[in-house]
Amino acid sequence: MITNPDKIRNVAVIAHVDHGKTTLVDFLLKQSHTFRENEEAMQQTTILDSNPLERERGITILAKNTAVTYKDIKINIIDTPGHADFSGEVERTLNMADGALLIVDAQEGPMPQTKFVLKKALQLGLKIIVVINKIDKPLANIPHTIERISDLFLELATDTEHLEFPVLYAIGREGKSGKTEDEARNNSTLETLFDEIIQYIPSPKVAEGPFQMLVTALDYDTHKGKHVIGRVVRGTLKKGQSLVLLHENGTTSARAATIAITYGLKKTEVDEVGAGEIVDMTGVDGATIGDTLADPSDPTPLERIAVEEPTIKISMGPNTSPFAGKEGKFTTSRQILERLEKELETNVALRLENVGDKFILSGRGELHLSVLIETLRREGYEFQVGKPEVITKMVDGVEMEPVEDVIIDVPDDYVGSVTQELGQRKGTMTNMEPDGKGNTRLEYTIASKNLLGMRSDLLTQTKGTAVINTLFNGYQELTPALEKLRNGVLIASEAGVTLAYGLGNAQERGITFVEPGTQIYEGMIVGLNSRRDDIEVNVTKEKKQTNMRSKGEGVKLVLTPATIMSLEQYLDFLEDDELLEVTPVSLRPRKRYLTKIDRVRAAR
Repeated sequence: MITNPDKIRNVAVIAHVDHGKTTLVDFLLKQSHTFRENEEAMQQTTILDSNPLERERGITILAKNTAVTYKDIKINIIDTPGHADFSGEVERTLNMADGALLIVDAQEGPMPQTKFVLKKALQLGLKIIVVINKIDKPLANIPHTIERISDLFLELATDTEHLEFPVLYAIGREGKSGKTEDEARNNSTLETLFDEIIQYIPSPKVAEGPFQMLVTALDYDTHKGKHVIGRVVRGTLKKGQSLVLLHENGTTSARAATIAITYGLKKTEVDEVGAGEIVDMTGVDGATIGDTLADPSDPTPLERIAVEEPTIKISMGPNTSPFAGKEGKFTTSRQILERLEKELETNVALRLENVGDKFILSGRGELHLSVLIETLRREGYEFQVGKPEVITKMVDGVEMEPVEDVIIDVPDDYVGSVTQELGQRKGTMTNMEPDGKGNTRLEYTIASKNLLGMRSDLLTQTKGTAVINTLFNGYQELTPALEKLRNGVLIASEAGVTLAYGLGNAQERGITFVEPGTQIYEGMIVGLNSRRDDIEVNVTKEKKQTNMRSKGEGVKLVLTPATIMSLEQYLDFLEDDELLEVTPVSLRPRKRYLTKIDRVRAAR
């Protein structure tokens, strides 16, 4: 089945996190009659976010492609992540598109990731349709949002054509759009958006010559093995066709065992596809992202996908705690390495370095790495990780460190807390903008290393009301490290089971992380001290039984509930001499050296 390229539109959907991108794609799928009325998908939301972590966190992590048909035109839709840490996914998948829908929240306006995705789209020469979404929000400021979008285009444009773009308005959660605000409110469908895609987004440019395709994504299933996904740049691809795989180390022969195209959530096997179409192919086991597949008669490689450098690294190794091997299915160094090497095939922004008995993982941010860690623990892996560190690089003999732009939206009552925290972290304020409705937007430039742990601290100080967004800005000359901002910890001095009496004593010193009845080991971190130094506590201690009555005898001990932290919070919490034990069941912070004697020796 070969579709005429004029009947195809390849469109990426790009936006900052939580600006309504995935919800809008839901309605594009539903209103194009991709599903029958009685199909389960018609009742679902965030249809494409099928990964459990995506549904739990409410964010898109993996880029995905789907397709709908509207007025005899096949529209291939590429849904991309909105969080800056997954921008590697955005960079590679934009290569398959000819145009993009830039979704912008009518209240928040352009945010850090909006700038990043727009910059990448314009660099690739994509035609942009701006969609002002969530115009029904009570605090929506549409004129201001349009003004800021225009400023953003002016800043990023490399061609005068980039400054001309259509603007549509939408209420994504109701599946409505229009060319004006009133039209969007009164319409009942996304028909205006569909029509604009067909009229404004160009059909794929088709080069002359035999088959050629860039490997843009990979998938895997147990029946057919590795799936290679990409857009056919030129020529046609037939089932069973002989191919050449052009990779970094040379060329190998391959064959297209099966070929399929996407429609809705289903893949349909076909015998032949033409240029401009996005295809899913099996039979090419050695392919990695960025490789070129070509006809043997003209084995010319396409330009490899360039992904920006990672900025954060973390060490990972087999669990060495006294509880090692008790809760995980895969616990050895070899098993962990094999899984990480498999991840490298599809996670283009990830880097792996083997150093002795541990692995150094480098990624685009704490969330990028924490999602991988969470994925591994859910698959049954048990391991330990260290404190995240910023990656520096040498430029002309000078050590440089990454710098980020930070945008914080916070109620006016907490502006003082935010400015104090950012001041401690050596942030430079670049803008402060009250919205006149009780909230203020603060913008800072800050060294990436000074951001570690900031998110948790700010959310605590603002009672969870701060909305924090960051975006990589570039490199600057290395600055001195911050003094330790966190207090010391409560370290278990004895192994055993925690008891209420011991925890009560510990809570006189600070806050605790464990409930009564928890199995612990010596050197495990069981709480946060109220002072700057670390202190050992015996939380397994029980009250001595005596025949003597004393004041307060029989009074029930009331404990403060334990503070339970998430994986990201623990990663932010760690210091250089600490590790986090990660198993499918538990997260346990611990000292690198478990006994007091070993810690004293290491400190010398």
